[in-house]
Amino acid sequence: MYVVKSGGLPKKNRFLPFLFPLFFVASLWLVKFVEINFQLDFAGFGILPRNFSGLRGIIFAPLIHENFNHLINNSFPVLILGTAIFYSYKEVKWKIFFWIYFMTNLWVWAAARSAFHIGASGLVYGFASFIFFSGIIRKNLKLMALSLLVVFLYGGMVWGIFPIDYRISFESHLFGSLAGLLLAYYFRKQGPQREKYSWDFEEEEDSEIRKFGEEDNKNPFNFPSVN
Repeated sequence: MYVVKSGGLPKKNRFLPFLFPLFFVASLWLVKFVEINFQLDFAGFGILPRNFSGLRGIIFAPLIHENFNHLINNSFPVLILGTAIFYSYKEVKWKIFFWIYFMTNLWVWAAARSAFHIGASGLVYGFASFIFFSGIIRKNLKLMALSLLVVFLYGGMVWGIFPIDYRISFESHLFGSLAGLLLAYYFRKQGPQREKYSWDFEEEEDSEIRKFGEEDNKNPFNFPSVN
């Protein structure tokens, strides 16, 4: 069996996919430290649905967290899932990040409950949803393995899309998941594709042989057709 593969990242670039997710998570912690040290409350910069002033939350809401427990719960998934996307989907990584970021927050502003929605959990659900569905849609074994890993690590997150605890913005979770699913389908032909194995080429050769065989059976003596 042989596999047709594309080249990987050079060794010196192996850590590049990790840098932006790390920088983004560091910015979340910086915002929290500024809020505490200067005794500020940034919750008012969150998303307030269907309110004109709440539009600023589309940009700022994922950077703001209620407390350190909230921040920690979002930091590790953003770092892990973000790195997975930036490594595995290099061609579309920025599109995925910004589309999930703004699409999720815009939907929250348009359709969520009238309350301030803050936190990066919409990103977490968007990243997890994209990785899971993209691996299935593309039928790439490595990406499917990554999808299964996401299910293993964060499968319990699925309960977060239901209105079980109204203190939690389940709308952000739900819309983030929908954004990830939509983008997984939309970008299905960009980035890594299904790898071809030896049996794929054998099937293609067999189909060509059958095709020529069918044509020969229709005209076994190769006489020119007459209309």
